[in-house]
Amino acid sequence: MKLLFDIFPIVLFFLVFKLAEGQPDAAAAFATEHFGMLVAGSVISAKLAPVLLATLVVIVATFVQIGWLMARRKKIETMLWVSLGLVTVLGGATIWFQNETFIKWKPSVLYWVMGTAFWLSQALWRKNLLQALMGGQLELPPAVWRNLNFMWIGFFAFMGLLNLYVAYSFSTDTWVNFKLFGGVGLMLLFTLAQGLYMSRHVKAEDE
Repeated sequence: MKLLFDIFPIVLFFLVFKLAEGQPDAAAAFATEHFGMLVAGSVISAKLAPVLLATLVVIVATFVQIGWLMARRKKIETMLWVSLGLVTVLGGATIWFQNETFIKWKPSVLYWVMGTAFWLSQALWRKNLLQALMGGQLELPPAVWRNLNFMWIGFFAFMGLLNLYVAYSFSTDTWVNFKLFGGVGLMLLFTLAQGLYMSRHVKAEDE
């Protein structure tokens, strides 16, 4: 359920983009009529209407996520606040300037912020964020926690670069597909690989 909650804005971005992409002229007319005041020039082109509408929806969806957690008095993770800030600023710039480049940078910046947080906590404060999150569920040797931490740092760095490579080397449609299927798929595979790595050391410790 948490995975579905986390990727909820990404799924909405994908669905709205694909729907608008299939009817670009109608999407442009709708976007200009209802959201023209949000863009410079007040007119939204058919070429950019799909990504602008999808960006607007993902901003609203992220606010809804936080509002839902607040209403249920649930803890709001720091990275969700960071994601909200990034999608509001970069998404807002994409909408106002009618430039999809800003929103394409958002995943990379978020990956790098997370990677930096993992690195700084270890380097400056000798605190392993991964262990802090999962230490209550698993008992692993300090060296294993350290290796896992650096693996996540490397993964976040790689994903940030890969996102920009796809964004600048392929069409926006390809980038949107990668954002949902490629990004989420690679995250699941990496998490599975980490789970297998941890299971070996948990078993060794138990023995």
